[in-house]
Amino acid sequence: MCVAMQNNIAFLTSDVSRLLRKRFDVVSRRFGVTGPQWRMLAALRRTPGVNQGALAQWLEVEAITAGRMIDRLEKSGMVERRADPNDRRAWRLFLTDAATPLLDELFVCATDVFEEAQQGFTPDESALLLALLERVRANLLEETPPERVIKEGALAHG
Repeated sequence: MCVAMQNNIAFLTSDVSRLLRKRFDVVSRRFGVTGPQWRMLAALRRTPGVNQGALAQWLEVEAITAGRMIDRLEKSGMVERRADPNDRRAWRLFLTDAATPLLDELFVCATDVFEEAQQGFTPDESALLLALLERVRANLLEETPPERVIKEGALAHG
């Protein structure tokens, strides 16, 4: 039963994430950007000056894919590359002033999507959901020694 519960949590969180990304993609198209471009813009708002490699890792895409997205956003005037003062080969990424109104509108849309996703929740239930998900994330951010994962996996399956 424990393994079934773990698989259920994994499936549900993955499915909810997929559905949210799908919804964001539909909403963002009205503004001329894709869901992944929206995620990139939001990440740059949160961490201005990040480099392409770190951004690609956070978005879980290949560096070349992130580079193409950055190229398109730069061409549209939303993102600018600035030389990294510590590494001549690297670029730091920043939003332009033109991105601010778009992100503000997308933020309103995101709020609407989150409200739709939590339709019928009481404020306490919404707060509890957020707190529990934050705890799950914190648990998974902890470094787990590979031996422990292998032993626990073997015990759960054997």
